[in-house]
Amino acid sequence: MIALGVVFALGIAVIAYLGYRPITSAPIEAESLGYEVIDDQTITLRFKVVRDDPEADVVCIVRSRSRDGSETGRREVLVPGSPSSAVEVTTTIITSKPPGMAEVYGCGGTVPAYLQPQQG
Repeated sequence: MIALGVVFALGIAVIAYLGYRPITSAPIEAESLGYEVIDDQTITLRFKVVRDDPEADVVCIVRSRSRDGSETGRREVLVPGSPSSAVEVTTTIITSKPPGMAEVYGCGGTVPAYLQPQQG
């Protein structure tokens, strides 16, 4: 009877893991690769995006921070679909104070209409 209870508990744990895993797996991941301060109002950021569906367009929010840690610039970057699941992107961020660093804030699959290429 105890063995049956252990088997039942293990079965529930496996079902819970398999059911939870797709929710927690990130279909889009981004990693900052480096940045370069250009001047007191400009910084470039190089980052890598990996996505489960390489042909899907993605939007990433990137930002700059000053040396005191405050956010000094932010922009959305369209990462168009490509044949490769991993792509490197370089973008420029205009800042309101001298930049100290830049990073990827996050990426998502819902691309706003104003970032989508115009058809026509």
